[in-house]
Amino acid sequence: MTLWRKIERGVRDTLGEGALWCERDGAFYWVDILAPALNRMTLADGEITRWDMPAPLGWVAQRASGGLIGGFRDGVAAISLDPLTVAPRHDPEPHLPGNRMNDGKADHHGAIWCGTMEMAEENATGSFYRLSPDREWQVIDTGYTVTNGPAFSPCGNWLYHTDSGRRTIYRFPFDATGAGAREEFIRFSEEDGYPDGMTTDAEGFLWVAHWDGGRISRFAPDGTRDRSIELPARRITNIAFAGANLDRMFVTSASKGLPESEFDGALFEVDCGVTGNPAGTYLG
Repeated sequence: MTLWRKIERGVRDTLGEGALWCERDGAFYWVDILAPALNRMTLADGEITRWDMPAPLGWVAQRASGGLIGGFRDGVAAISLDPLTVAPRHDPEPHLPGNRMNDGKADHHGAIWCGTMEMAEENATGSFYRLSPDREWQVIDTGYTVTNGPAFSPCGNWLYHTDSGRRTIYRFPFDATGAGAREEFIRFSEEDGYPDGMTTDAEGFLWVAHWDGGRISRFAPDGTRDRSIELPARRITNIAFAGANLDRMFVTSASKGLPESEFDGALFEVDCGVTGNPAGTYLG
């Protein structure tokens, strides 16, 4: 039985990422980091809109005051659509012009958790940050090659974050004020590829995209693998639950570094059999 379908559209993403379900808009958003572009699919009619962005865009999150907040190469900024406007960026790393934002999400306390990485992917200059609702940056962890995730346990006690270059998923105890010391949670083998974007489901299991692994996997709260779902794209990048009942899963992929194909860079809907958790909202 096929557990996935490709969403038909007229473009492939170079580096699809930043999967977000926005209940307020009735829409699933995702980015094409290197295009750079922001995509939106309204679930009521399946209409897909794509906006060109002024700089590489790693993620978006919904804002309580309206519109979105996005993580660009040179910092975060408010984004309004229809018509498109992008506010001036707020950069935590003006001293590292070779870095860019990669992945990020809002938590249910109203803060943003996001990571940076070197554009060239050669040095471990990336860091993991918390952006508070009052726009204060807090460095959570440093020394990353490729930051990915983050994801939050539905119990509210755990934050998951990844260094894809090290094939390692970490977890941190966290609350409304910050996060504690990281611990290694899951390490991928070479056969697994690299852990990329993540989300959690309502049962507390962690879903992970496999870059160069062609699949997504579900892990139990103790870190053991529950199951995997194979996909026809090689570089799977991010996962989000969507829809009014959070029972529709969408998965992004990348075509970067690969020959042209039908599936690499496509957006997929996956029948995973479980429901997800609501996305957080940034209060800043």
